[in-house]
Amino acid sequence: ELQQKVEETELLKMELQMLETERVRLSLVEEKLMDVLQLLQQLRDLNISKRALGKILLSTLESCRDPQPGKAHLFEVLDTLYHELTACELLQSQSLEKAQSCQSLSNPLVISC
Repeated sequence: ELQQKVEETELLKMELQMLETERVRLSLVEEKLMDVLQLLQQLRDLNISKRALGKILLSTLESCRDPQPGKAHLFEVLDTLYHELTACELLQSQSLEKAQSCQSLSNPLVISC
């Protein structure tokens, strides 16, 4: 009976470890999904065309057509989509404009009259 309890305990420990691993994986997927959604929101605010967005999505799906061994396919697609979105010229030009406006606001030269 004691041996059976030990085996059950070991089995429960393994299940707990698998659940923890799955929780971490899902947490990473959720984080990446939130990043992608945030980028999509920014692009929507910048009035990206549906055609341009469609090209980004199709490019992502094409590059993830064959899953990489040992890598979760869902995470791979989200990661690739994230990188495709960050490479979008519209977002890069917005980042450049923000950097330039911040730089002009933080100009150390002060003109006094």
